[in-house]
Amino acid sequence: MSGKVWWARVVTAAAVAVCGCAVGPDFQRPRAPDVAGYTAEPPAPTAAAETRGGQGQRFVRELDIPGQWWTLFRCEALNRLIEQALEDNPDVGAAQAALRQANEEVHAREGALLPSADAGVQAERERLAGASIGEPQFNPTFSVVTASVNVSYLPDVFGGTRRQIESLAAQAEYQRFQLEATYLTLISNLVVAAVQEASLRGQIAATEQILKIETGELDLIRRRFQVGVVSRADVLLQETTIDQTRATLPPLQKQLAQVRNRLAALVGRLPSQGVGETFDLDSLRLPQDLPVSLPSQLVEQRPDIRLAEAQLHAASAGVGVAVANQLPQFSISAAVGTTATGFAALPGAGVWDVAAGAAQTLFDAGTLLHKKRAAVAAFDQATAEYRSAVVKAFQNVSDVLRALQADADDLVAQDAAERSAFDGLELARQQFHADTIDYVTVLIAERSWQQARINRIQAEGNRYADTAALFQALGGGWWHRSDVNRSSPAS
Repeated sequence: MSGKVWWARVVTAAAVAVCGCAVGPDFQRPRAPDVAGYTAEPPAPTAAAETRGGQGQRFVRELDIPGQWWTLFRCEALNRLIEQALEDNPDVGAAQAALRQANEEVHAREGALLPSADAGVQAERERLAGASIGEPQFNPTFSVVTASVNVSYLPDVFGGTRRQIESLAAQAEYQRFQLEATYLTLISNLVVAAVQEASLRGQIAATEQILKIETGELDLIRRRFQVGVVSRADVLLQETTIDQTRATLPPLQKQLAQVRNRLAALVGRLPSQGVGETFDLDSLRLPQDLPVSLPSQLVEQRPDIRLAEAQLHAASAGVGVAVANQLPQFSISAAVGTTATGFAALPGAGVWDVAAGAAQTLFDAGTLLHKKRAAVAAFDQATAEYRSAVVKAFQNVSDVLRALQADADDLVAQDAAERSAFDGLELARQQFHADTIDYVTVLIAERSWQQARINRIQAEGNRYADTAALFQALGGGWWHRSDVNRSSPAS
């Protein structure tokens, strides 16, 4: 057979394999839920309070999410910290490497669609035993050199190889959205940790200010005790109040230290290295126009839904692989070379061979059948897991929308409670100085004001944290990011 004829047959077989249909189901993307919103009624604008972080917020339908949504808080320290984390966080590095690995796995398997060729040279030194051919006196020693090129090809007649590539590409897509989920989780955790630090610093500052006020009142009560206006019990009550207030500081300071450690870890540093940026509530601004994506867009935007979809796609392709394995497997191979009695005698005599084969499993005790059934079961599992991811995503958005409205109402109530408690405390102090009430009443009013002030600061922090949670719940705007290479075979 001439070389031209052989290559023509190989190309024809490859064309038949590539153009042939692949067995198994063709993947169809699941449809988005046919619902109009995330809550029974469209979310109304939130209440506004005359305090820090008390601005009203509006929910804007179909407002797109910027890729760098955290900049809406207008905090330069936060922006710097997130940039550092995107560069140095080890979880991001691991997710990036996993995506590169998955892409290379796809490219490696794509090679199976084309013929493979290898060349070889073999040199031998032999001594022939003449007795084996009836010539005892004939014992020649000679060299044999063989050079050859071997070509082999496995035609993908039923699409099993293509389904394997499809499955690997879906796994690469999974790793792509695993990387997006890692980015989104990292950024959201950083924003929430910064808000927690700001809230804790506010609570510590308020507690220290309260301690200063209570210490001044203790000096006043001691002077009044010395002139016989109040009893020793009033002095002890005030000292006890100061001790109780001071006892609330260590837990707050412990939480602050832990949050600082968390920030360092998120940036990829050790606790002893720390971070230079610090946060307080005055350095943050509350975004007032909040996006509410269409439900049909949410399944495109949420990384957890997209990676569940990629798993479903991989499972669908796995069914095709299992079906193809039950069908005949074909092979084509050819070799051309030369044989001579030494390197100097090359090219010597030409040799070649061409072979084609087919194999079909006749009996395997049901192994391939059960593998196919297992692949179908894996597809059913992936389908259920995808539905679960969608349900949880919609619940997440609904919960955050409700939380934002409740946070605003809570801040209005806490701000009013603090103002009322402060007015009550001022009145109690005036009445005490006029000797119309005892000091126990003043202490009760003071304790109410102190707790109301701490509650108000916590309510302020909740609004910032849940605002960040909404951006996370809606997918985080990764589709507008340009600082990360997300290319994958599937995309």
